[in-house]
Order: sequence, then structure tokens, then C-alpha cells
Amino acid sequence: MPEDLLIARNPDPDSTLPYLVRIPLGPNGIVVKARSTWPRESKVYCHRADAWPVDAEILERHQVRSCTRRGPAIDLVLTRARENRSQLVLTRARGREMIFWQSPRTTKQARPAVTVPTARAHGRVLDIVVDTGEKYAYSFGHQQAATTRRRLAAGDYAVELDGEVVAAVERKSLADLASSLLSGKLTYAAAELSALPRAAIVVEDRYSRLFTLEHAPGAAAAEALAELQARFPTVPVAFCETRKLAQEWTYRWLGACLAELEVSAATSRVEQTFAPGAPVPVAEPTPAEIRRWAREQGIAVSDKGRIPAAVTRDFLAARSRPSRAPTIEG
Repeated sequence: MPEDLLIARNPDPDSTLPYLVRIPLGPNGIVVKARSTWPRESKVYCHRADAWPVDAEILERHQVRSCTRRGPAIDLVLTRARENRSQLVLTRARGREMIFWQSPRTTKQARPAVTVPTARAHGRVLDIVVDTGEKYAYSFGHQQAATTRRRLAAGDYAVELDGEVVAAVERKSLADLASSLLSGKLTYAAAELSALPRAAIVVEDRYSRLFTLEHAPGAAAAEALAELQARFPTVPVAFCETRKLAQEWTYRWLGACLAELEVSAATSRVEQTFAPGAPVPVAEPTPAEIRRWAREQGIAVSDKGRIPAAVTRDFLAARSRPSRAPTIEG
């Protein structure tokens, strides 16, 4: 279970970043200085902190559902209903590291409506390995890619990182998809694909056409496809209307996978470069917790008003004592 997200006041009076944020990433957590306590109106600029103060003045404490890192991005999900998703992104600008804390509201997903998909995939010319068993293979003549033919253990098109296949795409026509689904052949192919860091299946047609096949029951094929995707959630199935679009999707997807995996490899230990967050202090008990404990102990307390100091003191003492494991009598 992840620890809490802690936000404290930055004790450095000369800093332009007034807050310290302890993020429960890694065994000790990491600490950054931040301009704000949450990215509400705009992205929040952050900077590495030297340490988490022993006597930190904690301003906010939020329960964390998950905290994971994907390359230079740290995804943070809180348990609260609103403003619960955010992401810290490590990037470089003008030769120095910069950290931005953003949320879905402040992240701009620019998607210009261009019609000429000739730009390189993630700014590079891809080296794509094509399986020798692939008939009428994609040439990627419209994309900036070089191809080599070699036998692949899984998939029809792949990219490599440090000599190892890290992402592969299995190409299917609609008829081939339906027949391989109903025969169970695609299940074995998906199992091989799922062993790779990244894998996908691309179909050269629309999903709706699955129900109009002349020699295959559409409902059965759709049911088999749903079972396949439920069994192998790490192997997405993309439906593209035409062969040309399927080729374009394959090129872009392989490029994105290669870029993501390269960044992940380069930042595999990035959390260890931050100042450690130190142990998380115990949260202050709420009056409801103390009252519930007192009643369990047979101590009379009022439903409202001030709780006697002696009761609070006894509660804290009881909480600090280690719990005894139950003994089993033979």
C-alpha cells in the first residue's frame, strides 16, 4: 500500500518555491520543492529538494492509491474523488533539468489536424525487422524507415533495443483474424507476443466488418476476440480501416514503443537520485477515532465537545504499543 502524499511548508525563506512535496516513490520516497500544492490552473514548476526536514510543518496529507514511474514520468493517483490524478514529468530545457507537476486539466494534448503523416516517428528513421514468413509485407515506403528481413519468434514487424526485440506487431486481415480466433491459433500467437515488453495486433479493417463475414459467424468471432483481449490485456488490438492506415499505425506505434523503452532504460534508477523522504510521521488521530477506541475500552465519552486529555493520552499510548500476534493453542 503506498504511503501518503505529504505537502509541507518550505523552511527556506529565500526560496521562490514555498512548498515541499514528499512523493511515495521508492523505498524512502522522494522530495521536491514546488510552487503550489496542486496543479489546478497551470502546471506547477518543481525542483529537487535537499532533504525532508525532520520537523516539517505538514500542511496537507493525502492518501495515495498508486504511485508509479514510467521513464521520466511519475503517475500519482490519490484516493479522493476530485483532483485525484496528476503526473510529475522530468525533462530538460536549455541544458538543465526541469520538473513539472501537471494534471489532466492543465495538460494540453495538442493534436493538429495534419494530413501528411511523413514526419519521422519520434524524430528518427526506424529500423524495422520484418518476419521472413510475412507475405506481401509492408514496405514502409511512405514512412521514414529501413527494413530488414529476418525470422521473428513473435509478430510480423518489430524493433530492437540493444540487439533484443522489444516491440512487435502481428498483422491480420479481417478474414485471417476471424479464422485464427475461431481455431484458437491466435491465442498461441498472443501468448508469444505477451512475453515481449510491448506487443500489439493490427487489423486491416473496421471492427463492424467482423459481423458481416460470409464464412464466419460474427458473434462467435467477436466473442473470441473479447476473450483474447481479456486474457492478454498487454496486447492491444487496433482496427484500421485500410492496409495503408494499418501500415502507418504500425510505424507510429513501433516508434513510440522504442522511444518509451529507451527513456525507461535511461531513467531506470532516477528515484534514487532524489533526496530521500525520511520516514512518514504518524497522522494525528481524529476525535472520531479516539471516541471509537474509548467506547471499545468501556470508557464513557461524550458524542460532542472536548475529549479529556487523559483519554487522548491513553489512546496514543495504546497505539504506540506493538500489537501482539495471536497464539495458537495446540
